[in-house]
Amino acid sequence: MKQTGIYFLVFENSYAEVLTGALGFLGFQEGFHVYVGSALGNSGIKRVRRHFLLSEKKDKKERWHVDYLLKSSEFNLEYAVFLNTSEKYECRAAGMLGGDCVIGFGCSDCKCLSHLYFRKSDPLNELKQISADLGLNLQIIDTKTFLKSEC
Repeated sequence: MKQTGIYFLVFENSYAEVLTGALGFLGFQEGFHVYVGSALGNSGIKRVRRHFLLSEKKDKKERWHVDYLLKSSEFNLEYAVFLNTSEKYECRAAGMLGGDCVIGFGCSDCKCLSHLYFRKSDPLNELKQISADLGLNLQIIDTKTFLKSEC
């Protein structure tokens, strides 16, 4: 059965200036950045797999704002958190993250302020709390294990 849901991509990065398509060059503080995405479409969790592959191989054309981070040598995709759901919780989860964000990033198809948020330290406990608050099951995905699996 296809897994659908929302996901968080967790990056660790040094200070970087990255060209991000229509948003132009943006400066990113050193620390952790969390991107909120949707995997409700036909590909489901395979969307997360595409992100991991792009981060590793850096071989595909950019389609979304987050692709520019995935291809940047300054950004390391540490892990993803996947929340199983068939509901459209992407924007709600982005709002629950709140705080320092990159305005306009990853939200050209909605009314959110952003879908990319900054943290000084690893946000895993915060993401676990969001999962609990939404009443959704959480799956932590690391790069090496996920790329070896079939999804």
